[in-house]
Amino acid sequence: MDFPCYKCGHTIAEGRPFCPQCGAPQIRVAVPEPASASSATATESSAAPSDAKLVYPALPAAPAGGFAAQSCGLAAASAAVLMFLGLTPLVAALAAGFLSIAFLRRRHETGIRLGSGARLGAMSGIFLFIIAGVLETLIIVTTHKTAELRAEMLDKIQQAAARYPGPDVQPFLDFAKSPNGFTFMLVASLIFGFVAFVALGAVGGVLGATLFGRRSRP
Repeated sequence: MDFPCYKCGHTIAEGRPFCPQCGAPQIRVAVPEPASASSATATESSAAPSDAKLVYPALPAAPAGGFAAQSCGLAAASAAVLMFLGLTPLVAALAAGFLSIAFLRRRHETGIRLGSGARLGAMSGIFLFIIAGVLETLIIVTTHKTAELRAEMLDKIQQAAARYPGPDVQPFLDFAKSPNGFTFMLVASLIFGFVAFVALGAVGGVLGATLFGRRSRP
């Protein structure tokens, strides 16, 4: 079978290695054609079962952090209202921790562990301390009760000194009556109140987690 030369186009008989016209080599190498993407796709689709179903990735569950913060804030606000209605501040902090678990449990049916309950209760205690501190500061500033607050604090210190007399009591009383002493006592009382609110809120959260954890069991 004759074929044209790839260089000059002269007709060459089959089997001749060179063109008699231009001398160009006529050696051919057969290269296998690569399988196309369409043929591979068609092969895979034909091999796949006819009743195959598409599997979509599962979406992650919505985090409960926002609900937890809302529950702690709502519990702190409720405890602040109770505190200004006459409830003792320390008991209000304990109630805030318990209520934070109660409010969160209403939105999530799953049980709450003791560690999570302690953290949520501590957070509600922090919120309650902030709310109570802001409201108390506004009341003192608007009503100009700074002098009254100082006199009340000194009276409590004197009552405590009368219960535990000692040689260092009078110098401490003199220091407390000074402006620097009043500032020191005010800051110390705030630190003590913050620690107490956080600790009691955590205890209330543990109590709430224990109670609602038992209820969530079958």
